[in-house]
Parts: sequence; structure tokens; C-alpha cells
Amino acid sequence: MARGELRSGRGVKADAARMRARPASGERRAPAPVEPVGAQPRAKHSDAMNLSAEVERLERELAAARSQMAELATRADVDPLTEVLNRRGFERELARSLAHVKRYGTSAALICLDLDRFKPVNDRHGHAAGDAVLKAVAAVVTRHVRASDVVARLGGDEFVVLLWHLSEADAERKARAIEAAIERTTATHSGLTLSVGASVGAVPLLPLDQPAEVLERADRAMYVRKIARKSGISDQVSATGR
Repeated sequence: MARGELRSGRGVKADAARMRARPASGERRAPAPVEPVGAQPRAKHSDAMNLSAEVERLERELAAARSQMAELATRADVDPLTEVLNRRGFERELARSLAHVKRYGTSAALICLDLDRFKPVNDRHGHAAGDAVLKAVAAVVTRHVRASDVVARLGGDEFVVLLWHLSEADAERKARAIEAAIERTTATHSGLTLSVGASVGAVPLLPLDQPAEVLERADRAMYVRKIARKSGISDQVSATGR
């Protein structure tokens, strides 16, 4: 464009806009806000805190669920009446014990006991009276063994005990001691004092035993003992003329 020539209206407007955008002489503009290094916007920080709290809550719930599952699994192996192991729990412990005996040659024994005179208690006084006797028997057997030994109720009036670090002779002596302790034990129900006896058989755990085999041997030993006790009682009755 030649000097002195008038500029178009569009050019004039553009120049005016640029002039307005420039700060006046000596005037300073406020700097744009700058976020600190590493800082998060407030909304993002709040979301992170909420997420962390939710994760902690879920972890607490998971821990509680696992604890409850473990407790339920334990209770599934316990006889609810006597608070000793049931058949399921005993079979697991017997399998573990036999594996330990086979691997390390540790001495152990299995005691099987069956109550004498228990049926008349149920027949005359009812099952609640029988339950009181079973609880008393479980308690006395548990008191007469060590914490490392295992007491279980297989069902009805049949109990078993796994004994560690005992010779066959020691296991036999323990069986007789348990018999005597049960004979001295009484249970009370509805003002009645109830008592029973027990026949106890003991066998050692052998390295090549299977669970069913050792349990059958202990059961046979218990029945041999029961027959011997009945025979002894009959002889005593005959001798006194009753």
C-alpha cells in the first residue's frame, strides 16, 4: 500500500485489538495460578482417599470372612455335644499320625473305649441323661491325656484316643487308668447321680498300618477287654453268692 493511502477498516480493527491486548506502560498482569509440583486437583485427591478407604473396608471384610470359614471348618470336625473331635476329625488326625509314624518311626498308640451300662441310663432316664454322661466321660478322658494326644467320639458311646510317644506296655497301662477314672466319674441330671463303666483296648500304630486296619485292631482289643470284664464281674458275683 502506498504511503498516505488509507487502510481498510479490517486492518484498523486488528490494530485496535492488538493495542488493547498490550498492557499499559508500567502495568503488570497477575500471573496465572500454577499448581505446586506433585499436587493433585482437589477432586482427584478426594477420589483417591475414598478408594483407599474402600480397599481397607474390603480387606477387613475378607479377613473376617476367612476367619469365619476357618472357624466353620474347625467346628465341622468337632462333636457338638462333647466338644472333642468327631469321626471326620479323628480320621484326618489318624491318617496324619500314621504318616508321621511311617516317616519318622515315632511310637504311638490308639485306644478304643466303649461305655458299659450306658444303655440302661438312656432307657431309664432318657437321652438327656445319657448326654450328661457322655459329656462327663469326654471331660475325664481329656483330663487324663496330654495336650498333644487326640480324643474323639466316633459316635454313640464309643470314644478313641491317639497317644504319642508311648510304648505298647505304657499304652496298656494308660488304658487301665482311663477305665478306672471313668468308673469313678459321675454325672448329674435332674437330681440323679449317674455312673457308667468302660472297656478300653489299646494297640500300637505300626508303620505299614492303614487307618481302617489300626481302627479295627483297636476295636477288637476293646471287645476282648469287654468280654474279660464281663467274665470277671460274673465270677465275682458267683463268688459272693448274689
